[in-house]
Amino acid sequence: MLALQNLTLRRSARTLLENVSVTIHSGQRVGVIGKNGVGKSTLFAAIRRELAPDGGSIDLSKNLVVANVSQDTPALPQPAIEYALDGDTELRELETRIANLEQRIELHPTDADIDNLVKAHDRLAMIDGYAAKARAAQLLHGLGFAPSQQENPVASFSGGWRMRLNLARALLKRSDLLLLDEPTNHLDMDATLWLQEELAVFPGTLLLISHDRDFLDAVCTHTLHLERESATLYVGGYSQFERQRAERLSQQALTHEKQQQRVAHLQSFINRFKTHASKARQAQSRIKALERMELVAPVLAENQFDFSFRKPEKVPSPLIHITNGQAGYAGKPLLTKLKLSLQPGERVALLGANGAGKSTLMKSLAGTMPFLGGEIVRSPDLKVGYYAQHQLEQLDPQASGYLHLKRIDPRASEQSLRDYLGQFAFHGERQMEAIAPFSGGEKARLALALVVYQRPNLLLLDEPTNHLDLEMRQALEMAINDYPGAVVLVSHDRHLVQNVCDTLWRVADGSCAPFDGDLDDYAAWLRDERRKAQRGESAARKTAATAAASTPVVVAAPVAVDVPKLASKADNKANREALRALDKQIAKLTAELAKLDEALADPAIYEAAKRAEAQKLQQRQAAARTELSAAEEQWLELSEG
Repeated sequence: MLALQNLTLRRSARTLLENVSVTIHSGQRVGVIGKNGVGKSTLFAAIRRELAPDGGSIDLSKNLVVANVSQDTPALPQPAIEYALDGDTELRELETRIANLEQRIELHPTDADIDNLVKAHDRLAMIDGYAAKARAAQLLHGLGFAPSQQENPVASFSGGWRMRLNLARALLKRSDLLLLDEPTNHLDMDATLWLQEELAVFPGTLLLISHDRDFLDAVCTHTLHLERESATLYVGGYSQFERQRAERLSQQALTHEKQQQRVAHLQSFINRFKTHASKARQAQSRIKALERMELVAPVLAENQFDFSFRKPEKVPSPLIHITNGQAGYAGKPLLTKLKLSLQPGERVALLGANGAGKSTLMKSLAGTMPFLGGEIVRSPDLKVGYYAQHQLEQLDPQASGYLHLKRIDPRASEQSLRDYLGQFAFHGERQMEAIAPFSGGEKARLALALVVYQRPNLLLLDEPTNHLDLEMRQALEMAINDYPGAVVLVSHDRHLVQNVCDTLWRVADGSCAPFDGDLDDYAAWLRDERRKAQRGESAARKTAATAAASTPVVVAAPVAVDVPKLASKADNKANREALRALDKQIAKLTAELAKLDEALADPAIYEAAKRAEAQKLQQRQAAARTELSAAEEQWLELSEG
């Protein structure tokens, strides 16, 4: 499928990857991980042929169809759903061919054109092209587009929503290889959970750059770790990668220690006897043994990123109390009847789709957008630190990190500000450099440092993990857990929310209320809601189709008939038997999928001699997942009936 052969990639004078050899097999879903700046996005650019390798090669299977998410979306008048459908290039080519053939046949029919038209329609049916628009609508719904929005022009959407449209285009393209670089950065938790389920059953090969460990665990069969100009492929998701890497490093450290003892022993003999004629041959033999020895590299300690939030000077209780609050824009309430109270030490996560009002509530809590009504009681000692969703845009690109801090605290000494920046991994002259060329991760780190510098006792964090790598996310998690003030968090990173927040508030339908359950419960609830919505849309389409096709008929008045209770009992019995049968089917499919996952996690299955067997297992895995989903939906319908 995809082979990196002694690949070397450089950016300017810096080597990112050197002599890397990795093979990705068909059907594997590979999480590409590593610190910011190690070369993940550069590797993707090389796979897309946008830059040439500095050494070695990237070999792709012949006629491989590659899909990726474009970073640019022009302000088009085209409806959103049609723009998304453009991702399926074969569908569009067939539609154009059919339209041209029909036009020619209408003017001058020929046997050849009629034959080609039949073939084109056959191919359209084969790729399920007649249901393409319904699939696109369902996909856009999963990404957060309401049915009423799907016909809106692309130009009417903001940048983040246009990125969702680009993601939709990539998903609708029936590709052999799908490249996704941080696809969740512009998604909320709802859309992230939907995408996670979609990618987990993606039938092609997937390369996914992400710093969301729970997302990687749910989606990936393999993990490609980029580190120190090398790349190592592990079997399993992120959690399995962590365990395997820890074991490998432990073994490497032990082997290195033993080898160093052997080297020291050989070198000691050489030093003692290299000038003794009687021992010259033995000394020379040991010199050659040292030269032949392939030295095991020492395990270098990771430059662990670690920081803590400055403790607030005062932590009043409560920090803020709201009764019958209203929040919104331009005098129009988006959220009403808000009843909230924040105490020190509270950790609250806001859940809900984009546009429901999460950021509006955060701005109102921060005071940057006043509440429209209600009783709002803020402690006199309340001090808010607000990290907005687009916080990076508020930074001055021409100013240094030091100057940003100096503007906040003009009286602070240079040394104290430098020491503070050092806690956030800005050292030496980096502290004095303009931030314009900084990476997204570095800018996010600086923005966070500025927010917490003034010792807030209420932290409002709106998508703080965008641009942060796994190491920095872990440091943020630890800092939040050690922080004595209250935290309100909006994030699509499940791992961060699960490990930081003990309270979930759902923002939806014009209100904000506690959600009874954890994130797994929330994911299950969302899944059920999507199924209900899909069934409702399907029923509506059937009703509309029936109404359009029907003609007026005279129907005799219904005759009243007493239905025996026995029939009702029979129906209930049949329903229970059907549910029992579905329970057995679901259990059987679940067990089969567990065995298939185990078989496909074995690296040996991807060897050349077993390639056909691996493809057969992958095909059965995809089919079993489809069967399980259908059985679960049928069970839900029967249980509700």
